Amino acid sequence: MATELILVLDAQSPRTVAPALRQLQGTVRWVKVGLEMFTACGPDCVREIADLGFDVFLDLKLHDIPNTVAKAVESVAPLPIKMLTLHTCGGREMMQWAVKAQQQHAPHLLLLGVTVLTSMDAHGLVETGVSAAPVDQVVRLGRLAIDSGLRGLVCSPLELAPLRAALPADVALVTPGIRPLGADAGDQSRIMTPAEAARAGASHIVVGRPIFKAADPVAAARAIKAELAGN
Repeated sequence: MATELILVLDAQSPRTVAPALRQLQGTVRWVKVGLEMFTACGPDCVREIADLGFDVFLDLKLHDIPNTVAKAVESVAPLPIKMLTLHTCGGREMMQWAVKAQQQHAPHLLLLGVTVLTSMDAHGLVETGVSAAPVDQVVRLGRLAIDSGLRGLVCSPLELAPLRAALPADVALVTPGIRPLGADAGDQSRIMTPAEAARAGASHIVVGRPIFKAADPVAAARAIKAELAGN
């Protein structure tokens, strides 16, 4: 299965990135809308981006009691989205309710489980009462997510190999923290190149600034896709 590119939109409004998005039509298939844009613009931003011809990954990281998360999944089901995130630490029942709502109201939608945030280290986990090493906690929550009915996870590049070893081959693994060769690492410390992530088993990689801040965003996106194809 070829690794696909997802363009992350770090902006409060689709209008801010609309010129670049129009340039990237036909080159990039997927875009990720996160909390910043969704809380600023609401569902309309998803519709605007989908109307430009992109597949939308809505990254809301839902985490609440089971009924509330299920209702939230039901609420976003009419939107033109293909992926949606929730926190696996909400537990088995929460994930099962989310899956049931997805199957009833949005059969096409891929629910992705977020395990340990990439900003959390071992010390941060201990402060929340988790003594396991981050990678062990990621695998534990990943197994729980798949056992609860989810079909994909979001993980850092360093967790691709252990998750691939622990989970069925058809599980989608969506990976941020990707920087092309020669690109500025920015605020990311645990990074891989697109080719490295593809070889490690990523089904999708998430990239933002290396494309948007490039002098030629289309050329930057094409170079990443070429690196993925030739990994």
